[in-house]
Amino acid sequence: MTTFDWHILKRLTLGYVLMVGLLILFFIVLHYVESIDDFLDRGAEMKAVFTVYYPNYIPDIVRQISPLALFLTAIYVTAKLSQTLQLSALNAGGVSILRLMRPYALAGVLLTAFMFWFNGWIVPHTNQVYLTFEDQYLKKSSSQLDRSELHRQNAPNSFVTVGYYNDNNNTATRVSLHQFSEDNKLLSRYDAEQMRWNDSLRIWQMEKVLHRDFSRGSWPIMRQVAELDTALNVLPSFFARTENDVDKMTIPEAAFHVEQLQLVGASDMGKPTVDYYKKFTYPLANLILVFIGVALASKRRRGGQTVQIGLGLGVAFVYLALMLLTEPFGYAGTLSPVVTAVVPHAVFAVFAILLVFRSR
Repeated sequence: MTTFDWHILKRLTLGYVLMVGLLILFFIVLHYVESIDDFLDRGAEMKAVFTVYYPNYIPDIVRQISPLALFLTAIYVTAKLSQTLQLSALNAGGVSILRLMRPYALAGVLLTAFMFWFNGWIVPHTNQVYLTFEDQYLKKSSSQLDRSELHRQNAPNSFVTVGYYNDNNNTATRVSLHQFSEDNKLLSRYDAEQMRWNDSLRIWQMEKVLHRDFSRGSWPIMRQVAELDTALNVLPSFFARTENDVDKMTIPEAAFHVEQLQLVGASDMGKPTVDYYKKFTYPLANLILVFIGVALASKRRRGGQTVQIGLGLGVAFVYLALMLLTEPFGYAGTLSPVVTAVVPHAVFAVFAILLVFRSR
């Protein structure tokens, strides 16, 4: 690492911190102006808005804007070097674009690794607070995916059906539990008027249960009990699913959640699976965009830094648009969740490589 490398790293770090701060301030002001009426109409206290909601919202804002902040900083720093002819002097001295990229690449790799940890383990905890606040005071409709006529697989030959699930008190009504044999013959059936989750014991408690045993003949043996404790493999989160479940989970928690939803046969698996894989791929945008930013800004253009930053914003917009365009296909199951999460970054990674090797 030379003095020039440290000089670029220092300017990148300071510029990135300043850019993140400005974007956070801009985002919060814009969001507050748009949401103030909803906060007031739904009775949110302004003290809670600024001491609970926005402080817990900031980590997710940082996660979203980090690639853009580093991208604009890289463009600004490189364009400044280009406009002052420092890049020309380096080029005349035999310094290639790849050598110039070294401090930028180091900054991109370090920030990508940090954002992977930050997005995978820190942001989910703060998301739990701000998304709950948002559901209460901002969302006009519930974010829950399904409430009635739910069908979940408890085990390979065991299925649970719920008529309606109330996520406020973790209570299910009109519950049926079916147990089948290996040759798909019904062995037993439990019908309960209500089933409540006991969080301390980690079990479901059925009330007013009618048990039918078909294992001993064609006529069932019926037995009615007032209460029955049962250790199902189906958790409350498998019934009370929302659009933002994975956003509230760390990477290990999200992996377990998606795996268990697949095992119990939950429907609408596109969004949670795509959101899970995005936890791995989105931090890569920090590294990809820093290469694109340096390659775009290393060439002097008429209009100076204003044109460079405008061009950079256009590229960032296309990058974001490609991610937003592919996500609905992954949610609907038209594209594989892995493909949906990887394709936008792969396309722009190739674009970045081409730009670097075409730059002087």
